Amino acid sequence: MRDGAGKRARTRRHRRARDRRNRNLDQPARPARDIRLAARPAPAVRRRNLMTISPTPRVAELAPGIFAYVQPDGSVMVNNAGFVASGPDLLLIDTCATEARTKALLGAAQAKTGLHPTLVVNTHHHGDHTFGNCVTNPAPIISHEYARRRILSTGLEPMSLTPTVQFGDLVLAAPTITIETRARLYVGAIEVHLLHLGVAHTAGDLVVWLPKSRVLYAGDILFNGGTPFLIDGSLATYDRVLDEIRDLDPRVIVPGHGDPAGTELLDETRDYLRWLRRVVAEAHERGQSPLEAARAADPGPFSAWLDSERLVVNIARGLAELKGAAPAEPLDYAQLFADMTTLRGGPIHTLA
Repeated sequence: MRDGAGKRARTRRHRRARDRRNRNLDQPARPARDIRLAARPAPAVRRRNLMTISPTPRVAELAPGIFAYVQPDGSVMVNNAGFVASGPDLLLIDTCATEARTKALLGAAQAKTGLHPTLVVNTHHHGDHTFGNCVTNPAPIISHEYARRRILSTGLEPMSLTPTVQFGDLVLAAPTITIETRARLYVGAIEVHLLHLGVAHTAGDLVVWLPKSRVLYAGDILFNGGTPFLIDGSLATYDRVLDEIRDLDPRVIVPGHGDPAGTELLDETRDYLRWLRRVVAEAHERGQSPLEAARAADPGPFSAWLDSERLVVNIARGLAELKGAAPAEPLDYAQLFADMTTLRGGPIHTLA
């Protein structure tokens, strides 16, 4: 998988991708919506009641006023977030799974900028990126339309999937602004693009792209050291989304989980998807169930990634699409979470 022929093929793909990178985002296929943030006073973030967050989250300044908030170990319910500050404005990119973790995020943002969020973006609907939305009140929240629908339809019920997590005093807070394809924001002097590039991790993924600094917040389209998760996404269309990200030519990518990195994350994810398609094709030919196929598969280098039990879900997604299911068509979530527990040999791992 890492042989010389593979490297030469990737080099050719990269050269072809560079030839496409002159695409001008100021001339999108559909007109971009311009959204200007209204300045709000910065209420004090009370720290005295915060739980100790362990391991300690890290804040990395990727460019002036542009920050990644990285939560180790990046496993289930332990996500990354980010924030962008300029003038009186603070854009928060995702919240966290728990009240304590979201308050710690707001405290870190205020320590760096002196600001409270004037706008929040949810990169997708999953609870580790959205359960903390209510803590950011009164900031408006923006997402893809699909993400808003899923947040409203599932509510806080997914909390029951990780019963050991102390979520705190949270209430449902759905996005108040939605987009379908793209929007352009101005955070003070910083131009920010919100882009829906297709179905990958979910049908409502947004990436947050800062063209001047070439920083991209990928949400859970990309993991660094973690297993991709296609329970609400698509194996059939994932590669197209990776191509769209590569065409942007990002300098730094902030994944949904794990450390910020470069475009090597795209290569590693594509390698995993290529291997996954072989596993799915063999399972389809042999008539195996997702759990049978996952038990028989040899993940090789991918076995070291966190949450490797997600393989059973990813196989189920691929098999469903081979049988004619549409991208992101609902699967049997209860059965798949039971299969993940069986494959892992115990409860799903989380440090949240």
